[in-house]
Amino acid sequence: MKKFGLMALGAMFTVVSGLGATAQAGTLDNVKKRGEVVCGTTTGFAGFSGPNSKGEWTGLDIDLCKAIAAATLGDANKFKVVPLNSQQRFTALQSGEVDVLTRNTTVTQQRDTGLGIMSAGINFYDGQGFLIEKKFKEENDIHSAKDLSGAKVCMQNGTSDESNMSDWARANNVKYTPVVFDQFSDVVAAFANGRCDVFTTDASGLASIRVSRMADPSMYELLPEVISKGPLGPFVRQGDDEWYNVVKWTLQAMINAEELGLTSENVDTQLNSANPAIKRFLGVTPGLGKNLNLDEKWAYHIIKQVGNYGESFDRNVGKNSPLGLERGQNALYNKGGLMYGLPF
Repeated sequence: MKKFGLMALGAMFTVVSGLGATAQAGTLDNVKKRGEVVCGTTTGFAGFSGPNSKGEWTGLDIDLCKAIAAATLGDANKFKVVPLNSQQRFTALQSGEVDVLTRNTTVTQQRDTGLGIMSAGINFYDGQGFLIEKKFKEENDIHSAKDLSGAKVCMQNGTSDESNMSDWARANNVKYTPVVFDQFSDVVAAFANGRCDVFTTDASGLASIRVSRMADPSMYELLPEVISKGPLGPFVRQGDDEWYNVVKWTLQAMINAEELGLTSENVDTQLNSANPAIKRFLGVTPGLGKNLNLDEKWAYHIIKQVGNYGESFDRNVGKNSPLGLERGQNALYNKGGLMYGLPF
């Protein structure tokens, strides 16, 4: 019995050791062997993820995907996009079809704990709003979302928009008729064609839709209410701590670079900086790369090839984009926003 117990203990140790080896040979190793990062994105969401006129995928979430490629492979162009709708996204990540979700996905307790996936940070603070045609608003004397009783409200199936709308309407005694579609493009088309009176989703998404998908954007406006918290960010699989760290600190690198004043234009000259924080960040002083099992220049590659968070924001959704969104909550913490880079 004693001998059998020792044999069983040895077998258990072998299994545990094997699991540890498997965990080490996780997504990061697969990405390095494959030579590209596979990112799950939206099927098309102006400013966040979608193909431009040349068929090239661009957007705030695409920049994050590119940044992960730059950090892991030294080349921001070594990425592949897998467009996913709201119903497909979590299954695709769980099954390993994609390495990471870089699409506008709200972080919630249920998603972070009940699906075998987890949030790796917030790259856009948002909230659910309402887009309405001005003519309908004036004809029905609507001044706020609380005046929407009797309205038909378009939304996408399988999103937090449904539950947020239901909870908010019940709390505010607003009776509405939901008009629900599986595909986001179908929701947009239904609203544009007058099949519903109001469109509800993240306020940033509504701003994107108004500018990029409505024939005459001036005919529509956002109602003042924001009825939910909408912290959006990347997701990875649970149990792969090494890959989680890479994705998490890639995003943190973009935020920290803006705090440090590092941009895609000045990062080369800053390699000669005397600032110890900048020297560590750019890999001149080694250590941060080893911690992540990456090249010491991993953060340099991100900033040189993609830019800091502010550059990405302005280019895709901010002042240099058709959306023209204000930084608001997405400004750095020292400028009145919520973006606070974790210390390196």
